[in-house]
Amino acid sequence: EVLLVESGGGSVQAGGSLRLSCVTSGFTFRRYHMAWFRLALTNPREGVAYISSTGNTGYRDSVKGRFTISKDNARNALYLQMNSLNSEDTAMYFCAATPYPYSSLSQGGYVYWGQGTQVTVSS
Repeated sequence: EVLLVESGGGSVQAGGSLRLSCVTSGFTFRRYHMAWFRLALTNPREGVAYISSTGNTGYRDSVKGRFTISKDNARNALYLQMNSLNSEDTAMYFCAATPYPYSSLSQGGYVYWGQGTQVTVSS
C-alpha cells in the first residue's frame, strides 16, 4: 500500500516559518520525482515546488527565495521549509509523487498523493 503522510502544518503569524514533512512508504522513494502542491479556498490547486529523483528543484515564482524543498532518501521523506510566510500562503499543502521523469509543477503527472496538512498564516 502506498502512503504519503504530511505533517508540520499549523497556524503562524506573517513573517514566521514552518517546516512540512511528508513521510512515504510503499514505493521506491529514491526513484520518484516529488512535489508539494497547495489548495487555497479561493484558488485551484497549484504546484509549489518539485524535486527530481536526482535532486533538481523548481519553484513557483511566488515562493522563490522563501521556500526550500528537500528530501531524505534514507528516511523516504520529503520536506518543505517555508520562511517569510504571508497570508497568501494559507492553504492545504499536499505532497505528491510520480515515477515518471516529470519535473514539473503541473499536477497531471503525479500519481500518488497525500491527504494534506493545513497551513494558516495570520497577518
